[in-house]
Amino acid sequence: MKNMKSYEKFALGLAQQAGRLMRQNFVLHMEKENKPEDGSPLTKTDLAINQLVIDEVKKTFSGHGVLAEEQSDYSESDEFVWVCDPIDGTIPFSHGLPLATFSLALVQSGQPILGVVYDPFLKNCFFAQQGKGAYLNNKPIKVSNVNTLASSVVFTEYWLQAPYNTLPLIKALEEVNCHAPILKSIARGGVMVAAGVAVGVIFPGSSSWDFAAVKIIVEEAGGKVTDFYGNEQRYDRKIKGCIASNGIMHAELLSLVEKTVLS
Repeated sequence: MKNMKSYEKFALGLAQQAGRLMRQNFVLHMEKENKPEDGSPLTKTDLAINQLVIDEVKKTFSGHGVLAEEQSDYSESDEFVWVCDPIDGTIPFSHGLPLATFSLALVQSGQPILGVVYDPFLKNCFFAQQGKGAYLNNKPIKVSNVNTLASSVVFTEYWLQAPYNTLPLIKALEEVNCHAPILKSIARGGVMVAAGVAVGVIFPGSSSWDFAAVKIIVEEAGGKVTDFYGNEQRYDRKIKGCIASNGIMHAELLSLVEKTVLS
């Protein structure tokens, strides 16, 4: 319990530091490079926050690893790994759209035990700890009890190099009058499930830093999270896509993924 208190204080403090950097550097026409592997943007703020996380973790918890989007310092044998997306939503962030978040989870033996997703623009801090519930700015949040896709929201993602092609899935959702927006910030979509705004979020990627914090926040809010095959998975290595839902709609979303993405 003592350790969990120190982890909580550390994670929330780091989120505030990252948020300040995001706000300070948020301008139109910001300088950016394109990553050679997929052409996605990379800013100095991505790199600065990534390095901040590594430096602070190594200084405070020397035996812990860091798995992050831009640079990592960990081994798969590490029991504790801080899994971080320094800017979840670099595309909107680098183009002057305030949709990005900072996402950080503490993963123990492959499973998130603490997570924070911080929106520095609205100053909304989503936080969860194993067995303690999920919170938005210290107020409890819960998933919705919606039991239909019609007129609901399921956040999705698509990019050409993704391991799974979600275009047929997005079409299927729209055909049943379900809104399927692409935010280019999957953590933001995930915490909207935890807050009861959306019934689900579907992520077709393999990067655990995009979903580790979402997993514990959604589950502590009463929802359900699995891979694309309906199974649990580790979050300290590559993942097999992710589906987070309010729980009620999980089987239906899994079925849609199976029919439109996996078949």
